[in-house]
Amino acid sequence: MRARETTLSDALLRRSSLALDLGLVAGFAGLTAVAAQLVIRLPFTPVPITGQTFGVLLTGAALGSRRGAAAQFLYLALGSAGLPVYAGGAHGLPLSPSGGYLFGFVAAAYLIGRLVERGWDRRVGTAVLAMALGNGVIYLFGLPWLACYLGGSVAKTFMLGLVPFVPGDLIKLALAAGLLPSAWALVRRLS
Repeated sequence: MRARETTLSDALLRRSSLALDLGLVAGFAGLTAVAAQLVIRLPFTPVPITGQTFGVLLTGAALGSRRGAAAQFLYLALGSAGLPVYAGGAHGLPLSPSGGYLFGFVAAAYLIGRLVERGWDRRVGTAVLAMALGNGVIYLFGLPWLACYLGGSVAKTFMLGLVPFVPGDLIKLALAAGLLPSAWALVRRLS
């Protein structure tokens, strides 16, 4: 009878662990959706400044690679399904000039999470570096996509899709790094 009790206990633990994972994934997808509503539109670029990258950086660092990427994938799925979760309440398939950045969220959260799992979160400097690398991944997806939209001009792409965003990205990175201990505390408390 002892083996059955252990199996039942293990099954209940797995079920509660799955529920926790799903809750964290949904919660951090929601964080990105809320942050996306903080929008600054610049008249010279089709890509708005938003709080989304803050959500992505914090998600990857707090949840790790798999749950972080899953949260960002869920965020994209919700927007693609028609929920107004993208910048300023936009929704639908991410085919706008910003689409590449949105796809980059999944890879960025995964990379940040993977680096954190390898101990990069143990020092402020390496945690910030992990988030900066994740932010770079977002640009690796976003800039080529934007270049296609703009007709392929590299200089124009950098001027409209990178340069105006760097100061805000540094602020969002600092905020995410500053809030990381609180996010860990929340995840630990829920676990």
